[in-house]
Amino acid sequence: MRVLILGGYGTFGGRLAHLLADAESLTLLIAGRSAAKAAEFCAGFRGRARAVPLSFDRNGDVEAQLRQSHPHLIVDASGPFQSYGEDRYRLVKAALAAGVDYIDLADGSEFVKGIRRFDREAKARGTFVLSGVSTLPVLTAAAVKELAKDMTHIEAVSGGIAPSPYTAVGSSVIRAIAGYAGKPVTLVRNGASAVGHALTETRRYTIAPPGRLPLRNILFSLVDVPDLQVLPELWPSVRSVWIGAGPSPEFLHRVLIGLAWIVRLRVLPTLAPFAGWMYRTANWLARGEHRAGMFVSVEGTNPAGERSERSWHLVAEGEDGPFIPSMAAEAIVRRCLGGRRPDAGARVAAGELNLDAYRELFARRAIYNGFRERSAATARWPLYRRLLGQAWNDLPIQLREMHGIEGRLTARGLARVERGTRSLARFATTLFGFPQEGREIPIQVDFTVENGRETWVRSFAGNRFATVQMEGEGRSEGLLRERFGPVVFAIALVLEDGRLKFVVRGWSFLGVPLPVALAPLGNAHEHVSDGRFGFDVEIRHRWLGRIVRYRGWLVRDRTIEARPGRAVQLV
Repeated sequence: MRVLILGGYGTFGGRLAHLLADAESLTLLIAGRSAAKAAEFCAGFRGRARAVPLSFDRNGDVEAQLRQSHPHLIVDASGPFQSYGEDRYRLVKAALAAGVDYIDLADGSEFVKGIRRFDREAKARGTFVLSGVSTLPVLTAAAVKELAKDMTHIEAVSGGIAPSPYTAVGSSVIRAIAGYAGKPVTLVRNGASAVGHALTETRRYTIAPPGRLPLRNILFSLVDVPDLQVLPELWPSVRSVWIGAGPSPEFLHRVLIGLAWIVRLRVLPTLAPFAGWMYRTANWLARGEHRAGMFVSVEGTNPAGERSERSWHLVAEGEDGPFIPSMAAEAIVRRCLGGRRPDAGARVAAGELNLDAYRELFARRAIYNGFRERSAATARWPLYRRLLGQAWNDLPIQLREMHGIEGRLTARGLARVERGTRSLARFATTLFGFPQEGREIPIQVDFTVENGRETWVRSFAGNRFATVQMEGEGRSEGLLRERFGPVVFAIALVLEDGRLKFVVRGWSFLGVPLPVALAPLGNAHEHVSDGRFGFDVEIRHRWLGRIVRYRGWLVRDRTIEARPGRAVQLV
């Protein structure tokens, strides 16, 4: 199978080629206007597929170039599709004339929607023409389909993509953003067609796959993508759709929002002339975690007749995130290799793949995803179950029993305590009431649940200290907030190798946020020890060293007061 990848040495085309490198029966025609760049890419290509450099000018005689290269499938990964001009579909027309299948990674809503005009001709020729074969709208639609599977109806869809700041953003992507920043965007709002303005409308959201380290709370801005028009067509009950992008660092994102407002207020006609400056700045000022994420949220009515908000979360670590936009094209090429060609016709690619197809591709990389739900039923769950979502069921039973509190619970066991040796560290242990050093210290922990909050009173041989735990809100959404007197920590619950790890993501003193770099950190986790609930908590500071470490085990009392006034026997 010969696959012509136009823009094959570029950002998305190049990653598609690497994703398909293990397919021995593929010949990848790495095409673009620069024969030298195509040859350089192929020289460094490693894999079982064959990579062949090809000079291809989409503004030249496209039909003649197709006759010479003899592809079975064309993948247009060049762009920006928003600026293809009046004859924007000349490559599609040439593909139909040659009887060649075609897909593109377009993100321009008007370009993608207009592909349907070729449906009759494509069916007559027995070829498929798929537009928008990328994260938006293919992965978005797959997530919505899964989220809405047993809901009686859905009313609102929102979503967002947060790229890693260290991802090499292609110049075509920046040109597309500069072209529509501040410009009107057609979308569905409150059940009617409406107009938004790109990048000037914002929302905050926390991407938090259950049991994984979440991304930090992110500012998203409205973007002009096919999903805004495609999703209401796939789900007619949807009354509102909003899709955003959350680039980082946030200060640079806010500068871009400010520039978009200048266009919206018609001080400037467009940011297109500044695309080169934006491209250089975005890559020069890369700051933050080398992680990427995505979320899709639907609101509607669940099978119990309750209002419900369901969300799908994805986090990709390091260099794996940038491959996601090319994975839809990878999946379709692999299906063609397996004899499962898409049906003939020209259409938007949303609906071509489901999440199962993506999960097979995610499993090869450090890409993790999962679901969350908010409803009247989930609001009654214990605190840790609400925070862990579907990862709750992956906790060892001993940890679930300790955290499945509905009222009061007392647990007892033994602990070993080690204090820091520096004078300031010892002062801190005294200030917060941490226990004295020792081995085989009897420990009792009294848990009390009230209004969704848990109070933990720990007593080490009579030496007591207490903390209050609650669900995070706002920028701490998806995190556990634990209060030590005037200090509050925002903590991620991470499930790894059967252990529940506690990772500090933020902190404040008297309500004033402080830099995470100055926070007391350490290794803290819960685990199973000899069939019992085990804990190992170390608190240390980069300047003070170890402050305290306490570790040991607990077992629940045989009787607990599950609700005030009613004692029950544990089974």
